[in-house]
Amino acid sequence: MELMVLLNALVTRLLFVLHSLIGVWRVTAVKKEPKYWLLALLNLLLCLETGLTLKFKQGRGYKWFSPAIFLYLICTVPSLWLLEIHHGTQYCGNEPGAVQVNVSNQDFNQSRDSSHGSEGTDHHIIQTAKVFVNQLSTICETVWTLALHQTFLLLLVVGRWLLPIGVEITRDQLSQLLLMFVGTAADILEFASETLDIEDVRNNYVLINAILAVWTWSMLQFPLDLAVQHIGCKPAASTRRIPSLLLCRYSAELWNIGVSLFIQDGPFFIVRSILMGHFGIFNQMLVFFTAKNILVVTLQLYRLAVVTLDFRATILQKSRKGEVSCCPCEPYEANIHATDDQDTEMKEFVAFPPKEESQAPSID
Repeated sequence: MELMVLLNALVTRLLFVLHSLIGVWRVTAVKKEPKYWLLALLNLLLCLETGLTLKFKQGRGYKWFSPAIFLYLICTVPSLWLLEIHHGTQYCGNEPGAVQVNVSNQDFNQSRDSSHGSEGTDHHIIQTAKVFVNQLSTICETVWTLALHQTFLLLLVVGRWLLPIGVEITRDQLSQLLLMFVGTAADILEFASETLDIEDVRNNYVLINAILAVWTWSMLQFPLDLAVQHIGCKPAASTRRIPSLLLCRYSAELWNIGVSLFIQDGPFFIVRSILMGHFGIFNQMLVFFTAKNILVVTLQLYRLAVVTLDFRATILQKSRKGEVSCCPCEPYEANIHATDDQDTEMKEFVAFPPKEESQAPSID
């Protein structure tokens, strides 16, 4: 079992590093400046995190936060920023691209024939690899950027699945988190691709940076596991305050509402509203997804009102009964006290059964 944990931890981080290096390679190829290879040094942070996790956590995850996912964002997001900013000067022509691919195929056939005729197997493999890399370079830059966006989001979900979980999160909670991430990734990809593909946006450098900033802000929810974990609190005097009790009981629900309002749907709605209201950009998909964001924000506010009213009703019910409003997110301690009280009542009932029955008030 420990071997599987070690393999999952290493393989997942290796996939992160490889994808990040592909992004750096594309930036260097587009910019045609070798200095952008320095972005690859960011992967040293991920290597350092791998060593520390293996040493102190035996490869398992942390509570509420995934450093590997966070560092993967740091390694990959800068490359995608540069590609999207450079994207405005890249145009795809179908005929030139087809000509380049055909030429590459001819080179591939020539290298294969020459390797069979004169060189050995090693030379054949090297030539094949060179031709394959040249073929990849002929792919349209817009296709490369979109593919990197898609694989980036897929790796975030698959990587979170493969990473070993800690003792604080169960597999049931992990499955719920992954299902949330799938829907979140689809919304984020749609936001980036749909807004950045608008021609008026591509001609405005400020808009591109604003959209990429909101996109980066929305990605920060992936390293966090608070969407499925309740914040543990002890029934101390400080936790008997109303805000602390509310946060203790509904921490996961409040986190999901906060993510939707302040990290994802809220900022997406603001950006799309500015595009339509201030810049006069209208299209069918933009209007549809703006309406979708309005609906989601409204439902989240409705959910917040329902949670608050339910919590208020619970507090009023307990105060009428004279019970202490302790945090309901610690069933273990509550069950212990409840069991002790039940044992005491049973002992008293067994010690004096006739007297208790004769003096017991009748219930009408």
